[in-house]
Amino acid sequence: MRITVSGLPGSGTTSFSRHIANQYGFKLVSAGEVFRAMAAERGLDLAEFGRLAKQDRSIDISIDERQKEIAEISDEIILEGRLSGYFIPDADLRIWLSASLSCRVERIRSRDLLDDKTISQRLTLERENCEASRYMEYYSIDIHDLSIYDIVLSSEKFGVEDLGEIVGVAIKRIREN
Repeated sequence: MRITVSGLPGSGTTSFSRHIANQYGFKLVSAGEVFRAMAAERGLDLAEFGRLAKQDRSIDISIDERQKEIAEISDEIILEGRLSGYFIPDADLRIWLSASLSCRVERIRSRDLLDDKTISQRLTLERENCEASRYMEYYSIDIHDLSIYDIVLSSEKFGVEDLGEIVGVAIKRIREN
């Protein structure tokens, strides 16, 4: 089974993907974690690295190609990333997690240990806009078009455990068919 999990920054995709991977014994490949690691290797924060990626499209393309390669040779896998749903055409289940800007900003602020909410919101919006323009330019993908997803869930309304139960029903039905 191949599952993709996508959502905007701070929507909880990584936490949710880890939960599902642990619950079902799936391998997890996270584009966001790869992106963060690449930024850290260069001593850049995510906004700075996003600007670099806008200038050097090979950064995004290498992450996206790697996910495709892994998905083609793997079963029982979760691919977590903003564009995973678009790049894994034979995914059994495509999930989008949503949450309001204020919720996502608070999560990012807490995760990244940022003191100033205004700065956190500015950085989050800058990152989102930078990513959206890159996705459109590189792939003609409108990140706000959710029509490809099988399930769109609110990670603001439901916690990881609840989301896991909802998706568990979908996984069960897919395996039965």
